[in-house]
Amino acid sequence: MKHLLQSEFGFNKVEIKKLNGYVNINYLVKTGTSKYIFKTYSPDKEMQSLVEIENETLIFLNKAYQNKFPKPIQFIDGSCVKTLEIDGKETICRMLSFLDGEFLKDVTHTDDLFRSVGTFLAEMDIELKKLDIYAIKAKLWTLDIQYLNLNKKYINDITNIKDRNTVKYFFQQFEEEVEPLLPELRKQIIHNDANDWNVLVKNGEVSGLIDFGDMVYSPLINELAVAITYACFDKENPLECASIILESYHHKLPVEEKEIKILYYLIAARLVISLCNSSHLIKLNPGNSYSSVSEKSAWKMLYLWLSINPIAAENNFRLAIGLPVKKLISIKEVVKKRHQHISPILSLSYDKPIYMVRSAFQYMYDAYGNTFLDAYNNIPHVGHSHPKVVEAGQRQMAKLNTNTRYLYDQLEEYAEKLLSKFPPSFNKVYFVNSGSAASDLAMRIAKIHTGHEKMMVMEHGYHGHTQTATDISDYKFSNPRGQGQKKYILKTKIPDTYRGKYTNDDGSAGEMYAKEAITQIRNSDLPIAAFISEPVVGCGGQVPLAKAYLKGIYPVIRKQGGICISDEVQTGFGRLGDVFWGFEVQEVIPDIVIIGKPMANGHPMGAVVTTDEIAESFGEGVEFFSSFGGNPVSCAIANSVLEVMEEERLQENAKVVGDYYKLLFLKLQIKYDCIGDVRGSGLFLGIEIVKDRKSKEHDTYLAHHIKNELRNKNILISTDGPYDSVIKTKPPMCFSKENALMVVEHIDSVLKKY
Repeated sequence: MKHLLQSEFGFNKVEIKKLNGYVNINYLVKTGTSKYIFKTYSPDKEMQSLVEIENETLIFLNKAYQNKFPKPIQFIDGSCVKTLEIDGKETICRMLSFLDGEFLKDVTHTDDLFRSVGTFLAEMDIELKKLDIYAIKAKLWTLDIQYLNLNKKYINDITNIKDRNTVKYFFQQFEEEVEPLLPELRKQIIHNDANDWNVLVKNGEVSGLIDFGDMVYSPLINELAVAITYACFDKENPLECASIILESYHHKLPVEEKEIKILYYLIAARLVISLCNSSHLIKLNPGNSYSSVSEKSAWKMLYLWLSINPIAAENNFRLAIGLPVKKLISIKEVVKKRHQHISPILSLSYDKPIYMVRSAFQYMYDAYGNTFLDAYNNIPHVGHSHPKVVEAGQRQMAKLNTNTRYLYDQLEEYAEKLLSKFPPSFNKVYFVNSGSAASDLAMRIAKIHTGHEKMMVMEHGYHGHTQTATDISDYKFSNPRGQGQKKYILKTKIPDTYRGKYTNDDGSAGEMYAKEAITQIRNSDLPIAAFISEPVVGCGGQVPLAKAYLKGIYPVIRKQGGICISDEVQTGFGRLGDVFWGFEVQEVIPDIVIIGKPMANGHPMGAVVTTDEIAESFGEGVEFFSSFGGNPVSCAIANSVLEVMEEERLQENAKVVGDYYKLLFLKLQIKYDCIGDVRGSGLFLGIEIVKDRKSKEHDTYLAHHIKNELRNKNILISTDGPYDSVIKTKPPMCFSKENALMVVEHIDSVLKKY
């Protein structure tokens, strides 16, 4: 190498140091008085052209700004780019001047430094706008944000499935929010890589910028998106430093409103590009530490970015460039508008209702820029707007959606996969549109199969909103405004080991509660067609049935000619952690299982799952038909939910996070006498709020106070139980330990003040 530098540049007595490179190999060259960067590239006609264009750009910029950008150094023959033989291989070579300064990565970040970043980039872009190089305009580059989708081929190189799906989410957001606006945006040549290893700093301000290898013809706003992305690495409040850079850039080179509208998504896209490419390069060359040097910071920022409401980001950016925040109608007006056409009987959560507009995984975003941690909604089972679920629905909707009178693959494929999650005796499934419809159908099946009409139901049980479902829901019919208990309904006492008369949950309490229920069954004037219960009674206050309870009741129900139904709408699909279905906790197998809510992640779908024997007798009656139950779109979405659960091991997550979550509440219970009971399992917990543990007197006011205070702190939980005094938390299954800790810490702070 020394001989080459002497013969090609006339350098004598040089020191050479090999530098880390993303793809190509570079060298630091020191002579007696000067330093240079010698860059080498694999021989390729396109690369040759790109290197020559980069030199042309550097020569152009150096005419306006001296010593802020590298200068191409001529070979002895006057050329600036040359193909030489190095280590027996033909190699494209060039020499650049060395710029003094510290990397942005290595210096203390201040507001003034970030202002300098914005100003420097704006001044450079004003000059670059004068350049018109066709070869750059024609360049398709994976690191160009406008061509984000070129990076899709690298998604599967991301090894962690949760990380991969988070990246896919932002791909989908880019397609929805950015791509429609791309044709309207200003475009010019930009540097496109003002990262913290390319920006140089002296005396607290930007002194130079190196590496023009990623230069592209792209929307101008992408220059800022790239710079902000890297400047905000490891920042607790990335919007703050982003706004400083944006403000100073805008002062020199005004940013347009439509560019601000999508900047949040452009920054996310740059993070996604970085992560896709680093994952790909690590796969190709696991030993290349340069490829993974910023990966940890990029993942940290991507997950932080996910927790930021896009509206909050846009509002921050608008204020930074002197635009007012967009005015929205007040919550009061939104509620008023709703009630013009929607009856107030459809109630709203919280004293201050929330006007939601978007969601992602365990987060929900309101119209005013707030992000809410969702510790409440069990319907988006695998997470709000999960990209795999969204994609499955979109793809199938574009192909076929029809009713079940036609043959299509999705119906039997999903039915087979769903039934594989049940004991072998379950081999027939009827698809409907909701858990309520499933409850209704289950009652119809039970009556036809047994020839009986009477139903045994659980105290405080809830099974839906249809007339039949209301008839069997004590939560509804025993309400002061309810319809009252119908004659064909037999209600049995909830086997509650906290408030009931039997409290030892070692199996003995369950046996005693079962004995009382068995007495009711035997004293019934008519045979019972079916006994229906949830394994954990949600509206009863998240009350798990006492251990061994169903073991005592199920045989007696069957002996007198009835069947046993488990309502798994809330407790199914791995939510309880240890088991996939709640009835497994009781070590029983029901005759019918009803499911709904989470099975299609919020898409309206429910099902009745049963045996061949019961299905055969039901088949002798009037035809069953559901226009939309089990349609191809619903089946595709529901199938994707099962796939996500398996891929992301969400039942295991419910177990691990749920155990941790419950432990945090148990520790809080020791601290506060108002926490009477902590119960449930997995991500399905109930915390009973009382006046004091000795009296166990319900404290509805405090429960509501906690719920609404957490709402004010942007955390969603709810209350339930006969006195609405039980805090219930049943979050999306992607909920993390960090999320659990946040919820409990905020409850702690509320109770401390109270």
